[in-house]
Amino acid sequence: MSGRVEGKKAFITGGAQGLGAAMARMLASEGAKVSIADINHAGAQTLAAEINAEHGEGIAFAFPLDVTREDQWIYALEEADAAMGGISVLVNNAGISRGGDIEQLSFEDWKLVMSVNVDSVFLGTKHALKYMRQNQPGSIINISSIAGLIAAHNSPVYNASKAGVWLLSKGIALHCAKQGLDIRSNSVHPTFIDTPILDPLRERFGKEVAEGKLARQIPLGHIGEPDDVANAVLYLASDESKFMTGAELKLDGGISAM
Repeated sequence: MSGRVEGKKAFITGGAQGLGAAMARMLASEGAKVSIADINHAGAQTLAAEINAEHGEGIAFAFPLDVTREDQWIYALEEADAAMGGISVLVNNAGISRGGDIEQLSFEDWKLVMSVNVDSVFLGTKHALKYMRQNQPGSIINISSIAGLIAAHNSPVYNASKAGVWLLSKGIALHCAKQGLDIRSNSVHPTFIDTPILDPLRERFGKEVAEGKLARQIPLGHIGEPDDVANAVLYLASDESKFMTGAELKLDGGISAM
């Protein structure tokens, strides 16, 4: 199948690397225009240039965005809407984590993670909906985590923030339905994926040992690949998922089945 998102216009946060870059490449390969928004603007520009070289000019665009800043959201969305001729897909992918249990974690780190992971979904959705109303059907895709459904003793802020993304996605879905909008909202919940977020663990233990430790926690026996998540985003961005809203899509290798 090809052209699964032909004519769609997607705005992706945290799009310069990792999962966001895989999503941008996947959506562009299936016919969408993509706006890559990232605090790493140079990285976003490089990726947009690569996508345009592969698929033709005017497919990918890059915008600077600190997802905790409302003024930057307003500017980036307005510019992306003008560049792409609309916005029909919003992918709230940007996210961070900070370590420490409930006694060790600083309040500053708590506020930072909640701002990047949760405030960004609020701000992005709030300001994107006015553009998405003009480009229905639409899809809001919020990247949560299996850690938003299953807790751990040493990641209180990551658990709390990703759980917030999960329930906020449902509230957004109900709001859009109540407004009579053909705009859906769903959350995606990956487990460990082969992205730079795992690099500190690889540096500490070595690649083979680190990935082995993670793999042993997953019933399927291995960590995921970025395209595993990008394929889920492709499905949710497409009209194939037109009856799916307020739902959570788990990409956890079976962890939540235990």
